[in-house]
Amino acid sequence: MIKQIFTKNAPEAIGCYSQAVQYDKLLFSSGQIPVNPENGEIVSGGIVPQAEQVMENIGAILKEAGTDYRSVLKTTCFLNDMNDFAAFNEVYAKYFTDKPARSCVAVKTLPKNVLCEVEVIAVVK
Repeated sequence: MIKQIFTKNAPEAIGCYSQAVQYDKLLFSSGQIPVNPENGEIVSGGIVPQAEQVMENIGAILKEAGTDYRSVLKTTCFLNDMNDFAAFNEVYAKYFTDKPARSCVAVKTLPKNVLCEVEVIAVVK
């Protein structure tokens, strides 16, 4: 059975998708962008504050599902500009200390012209 995950501590889905879905013990998140869930605004200030907001949004979804960053198996990271990789990676490393598998690619444009987006696959405890 597939269970939809929703928390008010992460941005609401603005389309026909869920923040995340759980199937058995696996959790699949939708891509999270740097939207502050309290006011619905894009975080300003560059890649570091945007990456931090993305990680906090992911953390809120993981918590709602009953898991945490240490249970993440795989991340897929999208950057607007690969020149932001080093700064993004510094923020990423603070949250994903167990070093899950990862893909990181630069894309032409992200929703709302943000600088980064991240999705995860995790195990629910």
